[in-house]
Amino acid sequence: MEHTDTPARKGLYAITNGPRADLIDAVAQALAGGARMLQYLDDTPDPVRRHAEAVAIAQLCRSREVPLIIHEDVALAQAVGADGVHLAHSLDAIRAARESLGPGAIIGVACRDSLADARAAARAGASYVSFGAMYPSPTKPLATIAPADLLRQSAALGVLRVAIGGITPDNAASLVEAGADCVASISSLFDAPDVYATARRFAWLFPPSNP
Repeated sequence: MEHTDTPARKGLYAITNGPRADLIDAVAQALAGGARMLQYLDDTPDPVRRHAEAVAIAQLCRSREVPLIIHEDVALAQAVGADGVHLAHSLDAIRAARESLGPGAIIGVACRDSLADARAAARAGASYVSFGAMYPSPTKPLATIAPADLLRQSAALGVLRVAIGGITPDNAASLVEAGADCVASISSLFDAPDVYATARRFAWLFPPSNP
């Protein structure tokens, strides 16, 4: 499965926070507001619902030409024709996902606060690396806070750099200035009273000329 026409994109990286009854509508609002990548994150043991939601979200993402990334589930990514997966740091998992999904797939890797992990992930075939939590995060309150300087230090890796964790439209600008190609948001986006308007505020942090 190759997706050479949908590379990882710079800008707002929206990450879902289901299960929730209005998930598909919330995703549609985030995409309409300017999300440039979207990750389906749902670790609950409900494969039937997760497959149905991923199919619906894949259709929305294709209509907007936005890459869909599946959290930690290569089989689901294959089943719904997603553009890639997001993985915990594991060189074996990166290589296995690349082999399963093909050379054009987007393989994202969580590197927390480790530049060494980011270097290793890039060498193993990652498409992007994520650092964080950048700020205290309601999603992962015990996460170690990563220094923003990691974004500068990782500039030479040749892959996109994603900042994640506690990021809001009000505190994201300094991360973009530090070199974040994407800012990821879960709760500050999908728990917002107006998902569309919040996505727009994130999108305005990035120049419209970004690929």
